[in-house]
Amino acid sequence: MKPRSDSDRLADWDRAYLWHPYTQMQEWERESPVIIARGNGPYLLDTCGRKYLDGVSSLWVNVHGHRHPTLDRAIRKQLTNIAHSTMLGLSNPPAIRLARELIRLAPPGLTRVFYSDDGSTAVEVALKMAVQYWQQRAPDAGPKRTFVHFQLAYHGDTVGTMSVGGIELFQQRFRPLLFPTIAADPPYCFRCPLGLSYPSCAMACLEPVERILKRRCREIAGLIIEPLVQAAAGMLTAPPGYLKRIRELCTRYRVLLIADEVATGFGRTGRMFACAHEGVTPDLMAISKGLTGGYLPLAATLTTEEIYQAFLGDYGEWKTFFHGHSYTGNPLGCAVALANLEVFRTERTLTRLRARIAALSRLLRPLSRLAHVGDVRQRGYMVGIELVKDRVTREPYPLTDRAGHRVAMEARRRGLLIRPLGNVVVLMPPLITTIKDLGCMVATVRDSIRIVTAS
Repeated sequence: MKPRSDSDRLADWDRAYLWHPYTQMQEWERESPVIIARGNGPYLLDTCGRKYLDGVSSLWVNVHGHRHPTLDRAIRKQLTNIAHSTMLGLSNPPAIRLARELIRLAPPGLTRVFYSDDGSTAVEVALKMAVQYWQQRAPDAGPKRTFVHFQLAYHGDTVGTMSVGGIELFQQRFRPLLFPTIAADPPYCFRCPLGLSYPSCAMACLEPVERILKRRCREIAGLIIEPLVQAAAGMLTAPPGYLKRIRELCTRYRVLLIADEVATGFGRTGRMFACAHEGVTPDLMAISKGLTGGYLPLAATLTTEEIYQAFLGDYGEWKTFFHGHSYTGNPLGCAVALANLEVFRTERTLTRLRARIAALSRLLRPLSRLAHVGDVRQRGYMVGIELVKDRVTREPYPLTDRAGHRVAMEARRRGLLIRPLGNVVVLMPPLITTIKDLGCMVATVRDSIRIVTAS
C-alpha cells in the first residue's frame, strides 16, 4: 500500500477541521483541495509541486507579486523592533509614517487616517463616522441616519456593510439583522435597468439617483459607491463622468460621499486610487486589500479635515469616535504597507502599467466573439467576462449551472487560478504580471470557456 504523502494528510485535516468562506462544504469535502505552499512573483505552487498563475491576486490583495524582496525585508526589519502595540493611548512610528504617505497619495482634501483591520471594518468606520458627523456638526440638517447604496454593490460582510450592500444572495439569511437603507440602480450598461444604450442614454441612470437625494436628503447621511468598478457585482464598469456627477449631486444635496476603494485602490484601475481618474475627492474613503501588497491584514478610512473637526471637543461633550480594534495601526502591517508604497515609487509601477493595460485590452478583444460571452468589461487590471446562455437575448445561465465555476475548474487544470462571480469570469492579476503572462492567462480563459460552453 502506497504511504500517504504530507499533501494527502493536509488534505484530510483540511476536510476534517476547516470551514472555508463562501464555500459549500459538502462539495468541498468531495474534492481534492489545492493547498498553496509557496509563491513567487505572479506564480503560486501547491504542496504537490504544481505551478499556477495567480489570476486574481489571491483575492485581489497581491500587488507586486509574491515574495517581493522589499516587502519581505520590511517585515523582517520591523520584527527586530516590535510586532504589535496598541494605538489606544499610544502610537508607533510605522503607523505615523504610513498615515503621512497615504495622505500624500490620496485625493486632495483627505487629511486624516483612521486605521482598522479589513475592508469591511474600514467601510463600517465610514458609516459610523458619517452618522456621528451630522449629529455633531449640523443637527439642523435633519435626522441624517440612512444611506444610499447601489444594487449589486458589495461593501463587506459585517452587519453594517451588508446593510449597504446589494447582492441578495449574500444578505437574504440575515435580513432581520440589517438596518434600512435606500437602493439605487447601478450603471450596468450591459443589462441597463432603463432599457437604454450608452452613450445615447446620456447617463439617464443618474436621474433616479438625483430624485432620491433631492427628496430624502434630510434623512440621508451618505451615499456609498465603489468608484468606477462594482467589483463583486461582476466587474461592472461605470461610464466616464459618472463618478464625477455623483460627487456633484452629493455636494448639491448635502450628502457625504463615501468611496469604497477597497478593491479599486492601489493601482488596480491604472491609477493609485480610482477616484483620481475623474478628479473626485470623497468625504470618506475606505481602503484595504492592496494596502500591504497582499502581505498582512490592514485597512484605513481616510477623511477630510471638516469631518475630523466635528469630533473635537471637551472630554465631557462625548464627541469622541468610540470605535477601535485590538490590532488598529499594527506596526508590522504598517511597515510592510510603507514598503508597498516604496515599491510603487522605485519600480514606477503605475507608469509601467500603462503599456500592460493596453496590451491586456488587445488580448481580451477576441473573447467578445466567443459564442457564449455576452460582455467583456475592463478597467485597468480589473476584468469581468460575462457568460451568457444566449448572446442574442442575453439570457444568463442559471446559477445552478455553475458555468463560471466550471470555467474556473478547467482553467485550474491548465495552470491558472481564478475565482468567478456567478456567471462572470474574473481576471485581476498582480500588477507585475508581464504581457507574456497576461497572454497565457487570457488564452487559458478563452480555451476554458470554449470547452465548458461547448458541453
